[in-house]
Amino acid sequence: MLTPVIDPDGAPFWQYAAQGELRVQACADCGELRFPPRPCCPHCQSLASEWRAVSGNGRIWSYVVPHPPLLPEYAEQAPYNVIVVELAEAPRIRLVGNLVSEAGAPLNSRDPRSIRIGARVRFVFDRSTGLPQWVLERP
Repeated sequence: MLTPVIDPDGAPFWQYAAQGELRVQACADCGELRFPPRPCCPHCQSLASEWRAVSGNGRIWSYVVPHPPLLPEYAEQAPYNVIVVELAEAPRIRLVGNLVSEAGAPLNSRDPRSIRIGARVRFVFDRSTGLPQWVLERP
């Protein structure tokens, strides 16, 4: 199983996610939400930042279904999906994850043919892998 590479700027994202909370970095001066996390605000160049809770609601902006050859850790789960989610509070922020049937479900728990661009999703966290996942708001 692959694990996330955690750098100092992004470490709080993973700490909050492990608690089941979706937070994104925000500029402490101008308030602009940003992702991926970075030391400087791209809007006002401030170095002050904070982590703000967001609802975890969004919509599927794009997706892909990887086909073999795959990394060995994922080959047995194919076919599975990788989705890009546009956050409701910040449409310029897009997060990558997997659409699953329920929190902690395998990557291949949803039929890839059922995925639709624009479908509303919400954030869940898979404690066994340490990765964010997404479920449909209305399965």
